[in-house]
Amino acid sequence: MLGINGTEMLILVVVALVVIGPKRLPEYAQKLRELVRQMRRMAEGAKDTVRRDFGDEFNDVDWQKLDPRQYDPRRIVREALVEEDSAIRQSKRQEQSSAADDQPTGANDADGEGAGDAEVRPNVLSPIERFQSQAVLRDRSATAPFDTEAT
Repeated sequence: MLGINGTEMLILVVVALVVIGPKRLPEYAQKLRELVRQMRRMAEGAKDTVRRDFGDEFNDVDWQKLDPRQYDPRRIVREALVEEDSAIRQSKRQEQSSAADDQPTGANDADGEGAGDAEVRPNVLSPIERFQSQAVLRDRSATAPFDTEAT
């Protein structure tokens, strides 16, 4: 309940007794009870309105899939980079296959074997490997670069 454990709740009750006083405490407890009931009625009314507006589509929604707590930003970025990388590879394969279709067969070598028969794949790195290979490691004991004109 709101991140409050039993000890903290007991302290809050004691502080409320001291600040509000024992004479006015029942009155404020009743007001708090009515406020909580009113908030619950408002929440239920909002749920009913949404259900009525959306109709059967509301029941078909997978709310677990839409929960933002289940998403890991690192995984999302990694998957996006892999998808992008696979799309780039696919487009390169299509370009290579269209370029291979345009070349005449058997004209590459004197004995009739074309050099294009054995496909040579370039060394394709994943986006993370590419970033790591391009990263410049700096000496941690040295101070960070500082541009005096930028500030």
